[in-house]
Amino acid sequence: MNKKSFHQNILIIFLLISAGLLLPAQSSQKLVAARDLKPFQSVLVGTTKGLFRVEENTAAVSLWTGGMVKKILVHPQGYYLLTDKGILFSKDLTNWEERNQGLPVKVLKEIAEGKKQFVRQIQDLKDLEYNPSDPSMLVTATKDGVYLSRDGGLSWKNLGMPPAKTNGLKAVAAANLNNSAVVFATHGIYGVFALPLGSSGSGASQKWISLNQGLELHETTENPDEVSDILVDTISGSNRIFALQSFRERLYELDWDAKRFNLLYKGKHEFKAQDGLQRLGNIILYAQQGGLASVPLTDKNGTEIKSNRQDITTDLLTVTMKRAESLVEGKLNAAAFMASPNSDNSGTAQLSLSELWLLQEPFNVAAEKPYLQRALNREGFYMPVNHGLDQKSLGRYVQILDTKKLNMVVIDMKDDYGRLRFVPKNPEIAAKGRVFNPVDLETFVPTMKAHGAYLVARLVVFKDPELYKKEGGKYAVWDSATNGPWQGYYENTDGTRTEYDEKWVDPYSEEVWAYITNIAKELHNRGFDEIQFDYIRFPTDGINLPQASFRWRDAGMDMESAILSFLRYVRKNVDAPISIDIYGANGWYRTGARTGQEVEVLSRYVDVICPMYYPSHFEQNFLANNPPELRPYRIYYLGTLRAMSIARNQAVIRPYMQAFYMNVSYDRKYYNSEYVLRQLLGVQNAGNYGYTYWNNIGRYDEIPLPETRLTAGPALLFISTKID
Repeated sequence: MNKKSFHQNILIIFLLISAGLLLPAQSSQKLVAARDLKPFQSVLVGTTKGLFRVEENTAAVSLWTGGMVKKILVHPQGYYLLTDKGILFSKDLTNWEERNQGLPVKVLKEIAEGKKQFVRQIQDLKDLEYNPSDPSMLVTATKDGVYLSRDGGLSWKNLGMPPAKTNGLKAVAAANLNNSAVVFATHGIYGVFALPLGSSGSGASQKWISLNQGLELHETTENPDEVSDILVDTISGSNRIFALQSFRERLYELDWDAKRFNLLYKGKHEFKAQDGLQRLGNIILYAQQGGLASVPLTDKNGTEIKSNRQDITTDLLTVTMKRAESLVEGKLNAAAFMASPNSDNSGTAQLSLSELWLLQEPFNVAAEKPYLQRALNREGFYMPVNHGLDQKSLGRYVQILDTKKLNMVVIDMKDDYGRLRFVPKNPEIAAKGRVFNPVDLETFVPTMKAHGAYLVARLVVFKDPELYKKEGGKYAVWDSATNGPWQGYYENTDGTRTEYDEKWVDPYSEEVWAYITNIAKELHNRGFDEIQFDYIRFPTDGINLPQASFRWRDAGMDMESAILSFLRYVRKNVDAPISIDIYGANGWYRTGARTGQEVEVLSRYVDVICPMYYPSHFEQNFLANNPPELRPYRIYYLGTLRAMSIARNQAVIRPYMQAFYMNVSYDRKYYNSEYVLRQLLGVQNAGNYGYTYWNNIGRYDEIPLPETRLTAGPALLFISTKID
């Protein structure tokens, strides 16, 4: 196998520069040395700002600037772009037409000068592929539906959702197998599915079948770990199908007759994010953390396939991409390499690579996110607001900051009961909120900042009993059965009902958005460095949940579009880093099930995502494989890395860490000071970009000093501490 690390690629670039074979980027002229592109005629570059063409000795040319380009699909009839605005097609890279008829539309609400207006855009599309045996057949997918086109994307038909319990689709593909068309789809939790279309190609009378045999399972679960991509390629006259897992070094080939994946390559790393399968001559190529990776390709007899494309290597591709990226606007997502007329045009004369964000350093998005760098490397704790009311209690937390060498404090300014824990100056805030036992900000803020604290104001957003009852329930989630404010309940064994201690306001309400935004603006102006939103979701509990209705919902909106519209509104009005708290499962898997919290989409609008990976809150056997005491380390190490990957490195992942005991089976057996330490080590070994200890009574005796180290190898068997 031919693998090159990120640092090796940087060294190659340095050596090429030193030898005069690669000139430093000339941003003013934006010219490309001919040597950089050989054996390519030009490179198409898809970025967060659009599509560009880079040619020999010419300036980069802008081809489309209507949004973010996620994938460039080089097709026998032309070029398809997978963008954040849907699918585009061009025959000549000059004239572009939308190919979105039949795809679902997302409606986002905006408030401009006090008036509502709506932005209609295609739902976020996860992938786009065509059938090599029938190029007019294209497939794409949203988070919860697979779509098929038989006319090159002019019209699309919904094939439905594979039999998964949640949304969370990732990749699609199509192939002709045994004289019948088959569509493939992968799901973030439940694996790979196939839908035989039959002779009609409609798929209407067919059923999705599971194709998980042979795939490596996610530890302690019955499901395979996520498959990031499926490649269908015609090799030696027959279709071969390859699959790549998202978070571990595993490459497979499908045996369609046996309905089983066979392992082709297994790497040594415990975690490795990878995506974007492609064939280049006699290798399978894909993007991986830090660089391109490749696996030699053999025929079905095990003989290595010969290729005369020896002039193209992963090193050359990497150098060319980095050179091209320096000449265009935005961050690199995709690239298509166009063959020179005098090069060998057999096999892979045109090569398209996607998911190229994997090659970049995390959080390298300064131009798109000017606030993100402020939020990096913040390590702190949640401070119960009642403990911030006087200097004596503040002294305890000042001591924690100093002795534990932490630099961040999170405190409620709008608490779980909807109460304002400060005295607002803005009368619009006072009109909707109720002040309760407020913190004196003129004392609290300078005291904490004198000890180096980065201050985060936690605002509980849509769970709000105070606003819920205002103006006769004007803002409340409504009960369609009782025609009154909705409140979830459960039934006891004796048939009686008990209501949950939660009352929710309508996430679709722009008046609720304005209330929260006004709070955020004032708190930032009064000294808080960051605004953190918790309960930025819909209600999830209650046997009467189907009766919850939303009177502020505008036509075409769904849970995801409500939350995105709110965040877009806040982002336009708040001049500070924005963070959000999410369930641990929503950070672990590619799904926003029940809550509308889709990390992959939310990461575009916020600077920090804070998954609550509390081991006590997962199923008690989750990652409790041997040795089980290392479960907290595994959850925080792998969880942080997975969330970074799902977010495409567009947001800082700053987990909440469990600094409290809960009376569940795992904690009863294993909770101690090392339980907390192992969480810390997990976050540190995942990049150490930040974390927050959570204890709702403010007891932090068990949080470790930062002088810790891991003494074991990959098995992670021994953990020790160093105390000066």
